[in-house]
Amino acid sequence: MSAESISLTGKILGAIFFYPPDSPEVQPLISLLQDSDWAPLWPCASQDAKVQVTEYFSQINQAQESLGDAYQRLFVGPYALPAPPWGSVYLDKESVVFGDSTLALRQWMRENGIEPHLTQAEPEDHIGLLLMMSAWLAENSPALLNEFLTMHLLPWAGHYLELLRQNAEHPFYVGVAILAESTLCGWKQQQGLEVNAVDLYFR
Repeated sequence: MSAESISLTGKILGAIFFYPPDSPEVQPLISLLQDSDWAPLWPCASQDAKVQVTEYFSQINQAQESLGDAYQRLFVGPYALPAPPWGSVYLDKESVVFGDSTLALRQWMRENGIEPHLTQAEPEDHIGLLLMMSAWLAENSPALLNEFLTMHLLPWAGHYLELLRQNAEHPFYVGVAILAESTLCGWKQQQGLEVNAVDLYFR
C-alpha cells in the first residue's frame, strides 16, 4: 500500500473526528461521503465495510438528532462521553486525560523533532490528531510511521472505535467508526504490523 493511501484516508478520517461537522474542514467531506461514488475509490477498507458505511451515510438526513448535536454529545460534553477520543483514557489505569501515555507520545514527538500545531489545549493523543499525524508521517517521515502506529495509535484505537460504533446513535458517526476500524485494519495488514496487546482500562 502506498503512503498516499494512508495520507488520504488519515487526513479525511482525522478531520472528521477532530473538527465539528459544520466546520470548513468537515462540511465538504460530509457532502462527499453522502455520495456513494466515494466507496470504490477508498483504499484500505474492506468491501463489506464500505457497503455498510454507504448505507449508514445514506441515512444522515433522516436522523432525528442533528449532526452538530451528535458531535457535541460524542466528542465535547458536557455529559460523560460514551467513547472518549483520547488514548490515555484507555491506556492509563486512572482513565485520565493527559495521562502517562500522552506524555510518552509527547516525548516521542520531541525526540523525533515533530511539533504539533494545536490551536487549543487539546491532548496530543486525540484520535483525530493521531490519524492526521499518521497522514503527515506517511508524507514526510515514512520511516517513523510504523513505530508511531504500533506504539501510539493501534493499541487502543480498535477498542475506541468499537465503543463509538456501539454508542454513536447517529448514522454518520456509526458509519465513520466502521470505516475507520476497517481502514486501520487495512493499514496494519498492508504495513505488516504486529501490535502488542495492552491492558485497556475504559470499557
